[in-house]
Amino acid sequence: MSADIAPNAPAASPVQKGLEGVVASDTNISDVDGAKCELSYRGYSMDELVGKAGYEEVSYLLLNGSLPAAAELAAWNRELAGHRPLEAELLQTMERLPFGDPMAYLRTVVSIMGLRDPQAEDLTRLRSQSISLIAKIPTIVALFDRLRNRRAMLGPRPDLGHAANFLYMLHGEDPSPEAVAALDAYFVLLAEHSFNASTFAARTSVGTQTDLYSAITAAVGTLKGPLHGAANTKAMDMLKEIGSEDRVDAFVKQTLADHKRFMGFGHRVYKGEDPRAKHLKRYAEALAAKGEAKWLRISERLQQAVWDAKKLAINVDFYSASLLNYLGIPADLFTPMFACARISGWCAHVLEQAADNRLIRPLARYTGPKGLQFVPLNRRASPTAG
Repeated sequence: MSADIAPNAPAASPVQKGLEGVVASDTNISDVDGAKCELSYRGYSMDELVGKAGYEEVSYLLLNGSLPAAAELAAWNRELAGHRPLEAELLQTMERLPFGDPMAYLRTVVSIMGLRDPQAEDLTRLRSQSISLIAKIPTIVALFDRLRNRRAMLGPRPDLGHAANFLYMLHGEDPSPEAVAALDAYFVLLAEHSFNASTFAARTSVGTQTDLYSAITAAVGTLKGPLHGAANTKAMDMLKEIGSEDRVDAFVKQTLADHKRFMGFGHRVYKGEDPRAKHLKRYAEALAAKGEAKWLRISERLQQAVWDAKKLAINVDFYSASLLNYLGIPADLFTPMFACARISGWCAHVLEQAADNRLIRPLARYTGPKGLQFVPLNRRASPTAG
């Protein structure tokens, strides 16, 4: 019997469209409590981590199961910094790729990295490959933006932390402490979120014992979709369409009349406000205080107007949009920024899946015709004839 066919499959199991409410596996990486609107990493609530632990500490936590001691963190920081640079041959390839959709570009570069790694298929190297990808994904995103805008490529700086180095590579200047704190918090908040679509895609991929690069390529491709990672870009597009505070009410009324979605509102799991949203708003407020408050004011008014009209709570994408915009990050890079953060969660789940693997192979309920009789080609009538 084929390995992917269950010998005693249930005859009529209930179908949960989109696997909603289905528990696919155990995990000890993160806990998403939809009823209480709480999120924790390895037992640490978001409220305990944000503003206290930097992304380097959190990525260590996700991959290793505990927060690092001082010496461990110092070694981890050196390891990440050492993996940030890209090989000259990969840089040359990146220069020749078309600068189209940023997520398609990132997906392609990750795949090329797997092609170039002679030990890509060695599953004993999953952890070292994970560290390399956590370090390199931000480098790829920053260099993509410089290349497409015909600006000189900048190498990563080992003296800067993860968030600060990205902002330096993107903008070519040392970032402000407020900018570093905001991006670091964003990375922490977006680092992991249990069995979301892209993470499940990565686990499904590595469940076949494919290589890490294939699993992360699958995750990037899944995150690219507008119902997942690309929603943050759509949220910023919405804010720009509104344009000013005094147009919020009219926008809400028209959107309701047109039966369209409010981007950045509602969540598949959380029954109320996304627990990450309040932290993102706090850092967006700090950035707005240093410059133009327009986008924050529009966001606040829109949040209240949509709540009054539909009782819809905001999700992680809503204040991510204004925060990233205040950091000078182009809107079409918002989803790649999501990937820069989520790569640590993806890799943690790949390691967890590989450590206790079983091929992920759900069943499907067939709803098509049965018992059809074969008709020879010369006797078949065209379904469109007549």
